[in-house]
Amino acid sequence: MEQTTAGRLKSIIGGSLGNLVEWYDWYVYSAFSLYFAHIFFPSGNQTAELLDTAGIFAIGFLMRPIGGWLMGTYADKKGRKTALTFSVLLMSLGSLIIAVTPGYKQIGIAAPIILVIARVIQGLSVGGEYGTSATYLSEVATRKHRGFYSSFQYVTLIMGQLIALGVLVLLQRVFLSEQQLHDWGWRIPFGIGAFLAVITMYLRRSLQESASFVRDAQPASNRGTLKELAKHPKAVFTVIGLTLGGTVAFYTFTTYMQKFLVNTSGFSKNSATLISTLTLVVFMLIQPLFGLLSDKIGRKPLLIAFGILGTITTIPILYSLSGTKDVWVAFALIMCALIIVSGYTSINAVVKAELFPANVRALGVGFPYAIAVSLFGGTAEYIALLFKDEGHKEWFYWYVAICIAISLVIYVTMLDTRKHSKIESD
Repeated sequence: MEQTTAGRLKSIIGGSLGNLVEWYDWYVYSAFSLYFAHIFFPSGNQTAELLDTAGIFAIGFLMRPIGGWLMGTYADKKGRKTALTFSVLLMSLGSLIIAVTPGYKQIGIAAPIILVIARVIQGLSVGGEYGTSATYLSEVATRKHRGFYSSFQYVTLIMGQLIALGVLVLLQRVFLSEQQLHDWGWRIPFGIGAFLAVITMYLRRSLQESASFVRDAQPASNRGTLKELAKHPKAVFTVIGLTLGGTVAFYTFTTYMQKFLVNTSGFSKNSATLISTLTLVVFMLIQPLFGLLSDKIGRKPLLIAFGILGTITTIPILYSLSGTKDVWVAFALIMCALIIVSGYTSINAVVKAELFPANVRALGVGFPYAIAVSLFGGTAEYIALLFKDEGHKEWFYWYVAICIAISLVIYVTMLDTRKHSKIESD
């Protein structure tokens, strides 16, 4: 059944808000780890405690490909709506577990074990959320506005990160003392996340299923299997290739940039936080503009523009950033980089969705993407810090540029999915 405009907007909002809650819950862990590390790992050594919580964060990251596989299979077999609802339920469960789990002093070794289980659950959830929500947003949008509507996936991803940061700032400066945050206040954001996820779960239950899934004539045995996905090796390789440079650039100029400004440029933590927050806000707001542009001129020109400009400008931008002490110069340089990266972030979801037929679309988008992000995006910060520790920080600048250049080869040789979309053949 064809969706009405009101129904389509409700579907876009439902899919996008769920994505926001998922990413809020995901980022809250890293934002508040300083406050709860001693609860689960009472070593008396703050660095050791933070390493333990960071290790568990990494475990959650490594679960993303498994989540992309399992949830993608589920979405292709049972429906996008059902998978989206289940995904946010998993995230809610993980947050609730963290919020209520007693500390090491109360239950001993069971405390960190339960924390690991909670993050594994959340890793599966966020790993499955990307492919399923990208597929759903692309399928429910009209052909003329598919790039615009699917761009909201990154809007809500960034917004989730900003809200997690905002909750931290409010609790720090308005509602709680430092001691209260360490004792029990860190549980509040996880409780908020669990509550919001439950609300989103009910909102998603009322969504309409995408017409592409409903019309898919493939039997259940041919939906969402790795055997069926193996019939589309070129599309799978394309997803990995086009993600490689984009995810490295995204993590470099967003999550790693705050540490770069402090450790390399020499800014204070407060100044670095201000610069990072302002750039993220602008970056979030321009995503729909690039998505709209892709609906007018195609996806390929934007990807090629990102590939060429990213390859050429990344090294001079990072060199300039490493030497500046001016807040607004740093803001301008990072903003230039993020405007270029928007050629990838704003449309990467819809491009991947348009590469696959309906019977393996969620799996095809989510699984290879999660592999690429775990291998390249998730390791970007580690590689940057490793090179810096070895006294060759500039090697990382070249690494980012080379990754983008590799993806540029994919962008140049691939078809423009706006004109050759598999969604149109459903």
